[in-house]
Amino acid sequence: MKITDFFSLLGGLALFLYGMQMMSNGLEAAAGNRMKQILEKLTANRFLGVLVGAGITAVIQSSSATTVMVVGFVNSGMMTLKQAVWIIMGANIGTTITGQLIALDIGALAPLFAFCGVAAIVFVKKQQVHHYGLIVAGLGILFIGMEMMSGAMMPLRESEAFVSLMTKFSNPVLGILAGMIFTALIQSSSASVGILQALASSGLIGLPNAVFVLFGQNIGTCITAVLAAIGTSRNAKRTTVIHLLFNIIGTTIFTIVCLLTPLTSLVESFTPGNVSAQIANMHTLFNIATTLLLIPFGTYLAKLAVKILPEKKEELEGVMHMEFIHPMETKRDTQIGLSAIAVTGIKNELHRMINMAKQNVDSSFLCVKEGKKELLEEVREREDYIDYLNKEISKYISKVLVNESNPDDSQYISALFKVCGNVERIGDHAMNICEYTKMIEKQGISFSDEVKEEIDEMRDICGEALDFLGQIKDNTMENVKAIEDFEQKIDDMTEDYRKKQLVRMQKGTCSEEGCIIYAEMLTDFERIGDHILNIGQEMGLGKVSA
Repeated sequence: MKITDFFSLLGGLALFLYGMQMMSNGLEAAAGNRMKQILEKLTANRFLGVLVGAGITAVIQSSSATTVMVVGFVNSGMMTLKQAVWIIMGANIGTTITGQLIALDIGALAPLFAFCGVAAIVFVKKQQVHHYGLIVAGLGILFIGMEMMSGAMMPLRESEAFVSLMTKFSNPVLGILAGMIFTALIQSSSASVGILQALASSGLIGLPNAVFVLFGQNIGTCITAVLAAIGTSRNAKRTTVIHLLFNIIGTTIFTIVCLLTPLTSLVESFTPGNVSAQIANMHTLFNIATTLLLIPFGTYLAKLAVKILPEKKEELEGVMHMEFIHPMETKRDTQIGLSAIAVTGIKNELHRMINMAKQNVDSSFLCVKEGKKELLEEVREREDYIDYLNKEISKYISKVLVNESNPDDSQYISALFKVCGNVERIGDHAMNICEYTKMIEKQGISFSDEVKEEIDEMRDICGEALDFLGQIKDNTMENVKAIEDFEQKIDDMTEDYRKKQLVRMQKGTCSEEGCIIYAEMLTDFERIGDHILNIGQEMGLGKVSA
């Protein structure tokens, strides 16, 4: 292998990883919750999930690409680990089409995909089209990368030593290792199976030896998914473990069967004299039979992957998760202490939410006052996290309430459900305030020192109130009075600032656009105060004695 081939291999790997990232970003931006809903429906049933995986792979002619997409879906939260199991199983079936239709080369269309995707991004102004362009371009670049890697390793086909090595693997272990390593190097099971078929057609290897190389190739193709999982979440990495487990289990079973039964001779009898077709048929049989065998155990494969790659606390940083609420049994016979555990966990998660909302409110006022647009993305990401916690906490509360028989506990947990919604609404108002920055910049609006001072005062009072909410541990009358005072002060400030704004309008010292934006901001500020009061009341602060 020349040094230039090695450089091509590295360049292909870089394009492959970048193409995968482009596709993942484009899919998330274009599809969002819609894609999640579609995937949930398609993969809710294991058999339908297998068909989806097989269909996608049959169309794009690459189980590696399908698995890469699944890794991206799991990493972005669009698909659960259990749903990924069925898609991966189906992908292994779909990839066998390549062996049957070896003449087809999807890689030849990769430059066209890349061109169409880039053209959509460059020449079309519509944002939604840009998202789809990113997906198409990413797919093209991904395949170009795979082609570059495959081409860089192609000189191995001309190596007599390598060809000689491939023809001497009567030992199952050596054959499996050879197929695994070769496929891992060229990054495509379809390509490696095709090369094996070419060698067989030339009479260099027969089916009895080729089957072991073929089984190893199924394991080797998993390296593509392993590469795709670099830098992804723990769950995305577990997806690649499932892919590996599927092919390792299948290889073990089929190796034993081929050694102890006349399966190889049976497959040869289907297409006598055509070793290439025999290899393709064995490849198809391997993946269909392994899928049928493992479908009943798909859930256990997911659980085994979790045990192999247990959650690491440090890896949760930067990944959306619930820190204080963990899955628990909510059956009638395991209800002892459930309410106390549930309430404690919910309240702790709500305090996390309140703290995030406080940070967003603080950043949003700062963003408007100082025109710091760089804060906009930070606020948006935190708002997505708040929305995620609202959804997950609400789902958890619903499960707890189903099994709660104590009326008082049930009422309090229901109140916490309302708290969750109010915190989420505060996050929405913070996002509204932050979004005004774009309008301010677009219309060239500048605020006077007086208005900036008012914005600082709004920021301070909101920060104090939310800090107070986040630190409350005991339900006392003093706390109740403090929350009511905060809300009243916010209402008084809002009324005062509106009067001052009318004076500025009468004097003509503020623009029409600036007045509209500031009026909207005051509305958001007042609503934040209302939600703070709601939170204080619903958290049970009003249920105290004098």
